[in-house]
Amino acid sequence: MTQVLLNTLFPIFAGLLLGYIAGRRGTMDNLNVRNLIVLVMSFAIPCALFSTIIGSSRADLLRHIPAALMITLVFCALYLISYIWARRRRGLSLSDASVLALTIGFPNSAAIALPLFRGAYGPEPTVTAALSIVIGSITISPLTLALLEADKHSGGSDISATQILHGFPRALLHPVVWAPLVALVVAFFDLHLPSFVAGTLTTLGSAATGSALVLTGLVVSSQRFRFTGGVAITTLLKLVGQPLFALCMMSLFRMDHNDLQNITVISAIPGGFFGMVFGKGFNATPEIASSGLIGTYLFGWATLALWMLITAKFF
Repeated sequence: MTQVLLNTLFPIFAGLLLGYIAGRRGTMDNLNVRNLIVLVMSFAIPCALFSTIIGSSRADLLRHIPAALMITLVFCALYLISYIWARRRRGLSLSDASVLALTIGFPNSAAIALPLFRGAYGPEPTVTAALSIVIGSITISPLTLALLEADKHSGGSDISATQILHGFPRALLHPVVWAPLVALVVAFFDLHLPSFVAGTLTTLGSAATGSALVLTGLVVSSQRFRFTGGVAITTLLKLVGQPLFALCMMSLFRMDHNDLQNITVISAIPGGFFGMVFGKGFNATPEIASSGLIGTYLFGWATLALWMLITAKFF
């Protein structure tokens, strides 16, 4: 198990470190990352998700419905808890609170889950890993974009549920949101794409893992880090609170061992970069979110390995 962890986790964190060092040394511009964001969020990740999902059958998708519902519960629960805590206890604005909530609630499945599962557990669990990206992309990601849009147009005044709903159509225009939805429809109805289309998606999607890792490291390198009490809480919520909540919920519902292992490990993955990327476009990059993101990577390599060992040996 130790060798599996080393072989799986080292390349992932090496990619993150490469992006971080490149940003800190000035080898890559860590402030003007729009082109890299477009590459990752509009091309590589949507294509990778599409090609992974259309490789699943309707039976596979139906079999993963309990896992999908549990992932939705785990992501949305921590998102809601983080948002309320940020608004009421930390006094953050609506935009800043939504960015923090997405950073904590949505693990970096896009950069870590797929290569981690492929290396540690084999090809079958990659469906669950892909579903975790899909679920985060079609639930709390568009919600965050809608909140950012509504807050931007409100001029700092209170916003209504109607204003938030009006922001959803714009959120759905992002490829990382609509591409997995289309892929689910294609897979569920067993629609066959021409081989040259599938090949194109696979080729473009092959850039997802490496580019997402470098982008994450680059985004983190541009952020100021201060380890405050709020950052400590943020880090604990992500690395301990979310996987522990997932483990308790799945034990309560007596879910399959494979689902229990996969979803707990997904929940233990450090925070995702979607929140910071979305926030950059709305001038919403709260320090507690950026420092919390860095905190999850400083300690995440150890806690992720620990959760993998716990689920392998005791459940």
